[in-house]
Amino acid sequence: MDLFFRTFLPAAAEAGLAAPIMSRHLPIFRRCVAADDAAVLVARCIRPDAPVPGGHLLLLTSHRLVVTRQSRVLRRLGLHLNTDLRHLSNVSWTPDPRLPVLEFTATAMDGIRERYLIRAGHCQPVPQLDALLDHVFRGAGAPGPQAPPSPKEARRLTFSPAVAA
Repeated sequence: MDLFFRTFLPAAAEAGLAAPIMSRHLPIFRRCVAADDAAVLVARCIRPDAPVPGGHLLLLTSHRLVVTRQSRVLRRLGLHLNTDLRHLSNVSWTPDPRLPVLEFTATAMDGIRERYLIRAGHCQPVPQLDALLDHVFRGAGAPGPQAPPSPKEARRLTFSPAVAA
């Protein structure tokens, strides 16, 4: 049994995921994550700004962020996001003091701002989720500093014309 599988099972159990859910999403996660990468967090999440609501499952390892989605009607699984942590920028998370929810946002390499609401459970309270994210993104497991984008790339990421030429 490799490191990913040994750490994925306890993380998924801590998130309160049932075995059928884990077994459906596991093949997608296996294709995206190396065998020697440890799973840090597995959680159900929603994208509040998504045009079509659906269930998402977030996997955070020491090197990658992978998010799968499941369609509501047909229950089809698909990959929503698969990125190395070094390719994320402007990563932030904010616990909601009124609800057991943590809002996680990051900008992917393509410039798209991803936003997820992670609902905390009784096994994973919000302070524990906050500590896990803090450890991965700011602590010893944090990815190295990212090179600043070139001026042309920075313009592309900050300016999007309303009318394409």
